[in-house]
This record gives sequence, C-alpha cells and structure tokens, in this order.
Amino acid sequence: MSQAGLSAPLPSAENARAEAVLSRLQLLVTRKLDGLLQGDYVGLLPGPGSEAGESREYRPGDDVRRMDWPVTARTTLPHVRRTVADRELETWLAVDLSASLDFGTARWLKRDLVIAAATAVAHLTVRGGNRIGAVVGTGSGASQETPTGFWRRRRAAAAAAPDRQPPVVRLPARPGRKEAQGLLRAIARTHIRPGRTDLGALIDMLNRPPRRRGVAVVISDFLAPVDSWARPVRKLAVRHDVLAVEVVDPRELELPDVGVLSLADPETGALHEVQTSDPELRRRYAEAAGRQRAGIAGALRSAGAAHLRLRTDTDWLLDIVRFVAAQRHARTRGTTR
Repeated sequence: MSQAGLSAPLPSAENARAEAVLSRLQLLVTRKLDGLLQGDYVGLLPGPGSEAGESREYRPGDDVRRMDWPVTARTTLPHVRRTVADRELETWLAVDLSASLDFGTARWLKRDLVIAAATAVAHLTVRGGNRIGAVVGTGSGASQETPTGFWRRRRAAAAAAPDRQPPVVRLPARPGRKEAQGLLRAIARTHIRPGRTDLGALIDMLNRPPRRRGVAVVISDFLAPVDSWARPVRKLAVRHDVLAVEVVDPRELELPDVGVLSLADPETGALHEVQTSDPELRRRYAEAAGRQRAGIAGALRSAGAAHLRLRTDTDWLLDIVRFVAAQRHARTRGTTR
C-alpha cells in the first residue's frame, strides 16, 4: 500500500494534529541530537563493525580479538584497533499502534512517543546511504458497542472516512532523508483502530523475507502477553541488532488517589469503576504493574535486545541521548551492549 493510502482515513482535524506533532518532534530531535551526539559515524546500536578506525591503548575489559599487533610492537604498549559501524545498513521499524497507545495522562500521548522514537531512529540512522523501512500495526479493527459517547464518536468518524488500511501496513525501506520524512509522515497519520495488534506477528514480519544483518527496532507498550512476542524477538536478535522501545504512561504503573475513577479499555471499550481511595488497592495495583514491567524487561534481556523505556511524564529526549551515549561508551570499552 502506498503512503498516501495509509494516511487517507484520518479526519482533517486529526491529520492537522499529526502534522503539528511530527513537526514539533522533528525540531526537538534535530536540535537535541545534533547538539549532543555529534561525532564519527558509529550507528544507533554500535556493534563491532567491519571498517577499521584508529588505534588506542588497551584498557581492561577491551576485546583482545581487536588487538592491533603492529602498533603494539612499535610502541611496546598494547593497543586495540577501533572499528566503526558498517555503512549502507538497513533499519526496519516494527511500530505498534494498537488502541492502547492512544492514551496519555502526562505531557504526551503514548502514540506521540511512538512517533518520537521513530523520528529519533530515522535521524540517527539515515546517513551514508542507509535505508529505513517500517511495518505498522494498527489494531484488529474490531470494535464493540459501549455506552460512552467517546466510542460513538470514534465509530462515527470511522464511518465518515472509510477505513481502507489493513491491520498491518508495510512501508518499503528506502535511502535518503526525503524518503525517511515520508515514512515518518505516514506513521504519524496512521489511524488507530479499536483492538490490539498481534505484536508477535508484527515482529515476525521483520524476519520475512530474510535480510542481511541490520538494525531492527520494535516500538510498543508491550502490554500484550509476553509469551506472544518473546520468541519472535529472540528469533529476530539471531540475525539483527534489536532495539526494543517500551512506551509507558505513569498511570499504568500506579493509580492516583482521586476517589471513584471510571476507566475505559481503549482496545475493547469495556468500562470499569475503581475506588482509588483504597490504599490496599493502589498498593496491589502498583505491585502487579511492577511485576508486569519486570517480566517485559526480563524477556527483552533474555532475547538479547537493547531496551529503552520512554515515559510520557519525563524528558524522553534526554532518555534517548543517555541511551545512545551509553551504547557508544560500551562500544569503546570493547563490548556491544
């Protein structure tokens, strides 16, 4: 499907908001990342690479397989050879835009952080002929009757602009900043539908057809059962460097003390009333949320994926800068993560 077809279902008001959000995010990313992450070409997830760089003195923890023996012999001090990331790599994004991402109680919506993460990845990888593509999951498209006006308005908007996009859309990988801008615009304009994307199937799409080694980035809230996506992530990490970007809202970690709170499941429309004044309930909720997030982190760690968590109530740009800087520092110490 073309990118124009992907963006067509959005109402004009949502389309305008998507353009405004994307423009603001791109400006923030360009200013921040260009100012703090300038330097040699090393990639988003710097691995050992194959292009030879400069030599430096050996430090404890360096990989002895990168010893530069000619320099070591001349200087009588052990040296290791630096390497830089391969150029003309292919980066693929698996972007989860399930209904649960259309939520936020702080400075940003979760879907805004999804677009922000995709923008940062594109900015950091589209250089030197690198290509970037994406597969976008937009929910199952199955909606349920609810008594709320919110869902009635959503169905009315969908009826006014017929939904012509499939549950998963593939945007081919192309080189160049102009093509990356078009990809980001298509993601920002994607219409979120009721239902949950099959995250495991979405990630599996990055394995088909088989590609040469590159970077795979999975952007989601990972609220689907861990068993449904853990194996595809492990399979993906066998061939590619995998980055998992987890998007979190603070209300998913703890409940505020605001009395009776009506909650609507954005994926099914089910309504629940919760008495948040009960401290025991808030404690159990926080503990359950903590176990859930620990399970997500453990599954990603065991799969060999780098893990970046972005929150809607914190400085997500600073989190990205710290993450990339940590990855690059690890590389100079002789490790890939």
